[in-house]
Amino acid sequence: MKMLTRALVLLLLLPALACGSGMRTVPASRLPAEAQRTLRLIDTGGPLPYRQDGVIFGNREGRLPAELPGYYREYTVPTPASQDRGARRIIGGKNGERYYTPDHYRTFERVTE
Repeated sequence: MKMLTRALVLLLLLPALACGSGMRTVPASRLPAEAQRTLRLIDTGGPLPYRQDGVIFGNREGRLPAELPGYYREYTVPTPASQDRGARRIIGGKNGERYYTPDHYRTFERVTE
């Protein structure tokens, strides 16, 4: 029974452990210029160019660390030559952490200073 309990606990913790420890990091200075501009706009309070900027990001795919609903906000990173908002985003957490996704939430990198 103890082994079964440990196995269940491990299965429950595995997604959270994978989110935090295995995620790649990228210095803000290595992001595309448009992403660096978006970070500055977020930090200074805008104005943000898209009406969707600042809306709640639900983390439905579970690729970011698990947090309560409303913890994350998303911001558009303009994509040159795109006819719409494009696929790039910055996701910001309430504690100041930032994540960059170049491919509309398929992959994330934690942004460092």
